[in-house]
Amino acid sequence: MNQLNIIGHRKWYYLFSGVLIVPGTIALLLWGLNLGIDFKGGSQLEVQFKKPVAAAEVKSVLDALGLHDNSIQTSSNNTVTMSTRSLNVPVATGDNPVSAPITSPVAQGSTGVNEKLLIEDRLTAKFGTLTEVSFDSVGPVIGQELTRNAIYAVLVASLAIVLYIGWAFRAVPKPASSLRFGVCAIIALLHDMLFLLGSFALLGKFFNVQANAMFVVAALTVMGFSVHDSIVVFDRIRESLRKERNVSFEEIVNRSILETLGRSINTTVTVLFTLLALFLFGGDSIRIFTLALLLGITSGSYSSIFNASPLLVDWQNFATRKRKA
Repeated sequence: MNQLNIIGHRKWYYLFSGVLIVPGTIALLLWGLNLGIDFKGGSQLEVQFKKPVAAAEVKSVLDALGLHDNSIQTSSNNTVTMSTRSLNVPVATGDNPVSAPITSPVAQGSTGVNEKLLIEDRLTAKFGTLTEVSFDSVGPVIGQELTRNAIYAVLVASLAIVLYIGWAFRAVPKPASSLRFGVCAIIALLHDMLFLLGSFALLGKFFNVQANAMFVVAALTVMGFSVHDSIVVFDRIRESLRKERNVSFEEIVNRSILETLGRSINTTVTVLFTLLALFLFGGDSIRIFTLALLLGITSGSYSSIFNASPLLVDWQNFATRKRKA
């Protein structure tokens, strides 16, 4: 019985990868990510009403107060989360902070206008009694530092992955090269990161989904999962190269993919079921995290099988033709 020829149809898989990442990459270049207050600084106020409230109605209240750059998210239990620029929340001390542009006869503090209380006052007047669930404020300096540290984390992790794979596969039989294994794993990883970032760029533009600090944690987790899947296939390729010296490299890679395909699918499906349950029932605090993991791990499983190993074959074929020439 003829076995499935994944390597023979690799051009179609490359094309499908392009369909996956090109729209998101364009969105990322045009609009960028919809960054949360963790990155750009600002305030986040979460309140709970006694009855359901539409996000558009809450937005109209903030717009009327001059807070046009805002993000509103509604969730279960009539909870509304509002993200805005940094709000002026004076403390009852001898300090004299400069009041923000919002002015009103209500919610006046002894040291200036308390914008948080002013917002709550206007929301109460329009929708009835509310309960403040949480309030967080992040300054722009902290946001810039977090952005810089996130970039450093991704770069250091990528470099460490290449070095580790190069070292772990240093004894791979010739003419294969440990460097090729490492670079192909990183290319597949780049595919996953572009898909994840592009997806969030589209979600941020059309559904106002924000990328926060938990998104960075999810991205680093996806990097590890993606490389893990690639290494499983690469390790089988290395063992087959040692045992079968008279079989073509392309056939060895295809057989190695098929031998590990069941394990990869079972592992991924198990993880995705768990993440889906967390996404549906885990609450708003981890929803961005689980959504990023769902998208990234799905892409990582695909790229490890249909991108990383086929790229290894194309690179090997190119090196062989160059050597013969």
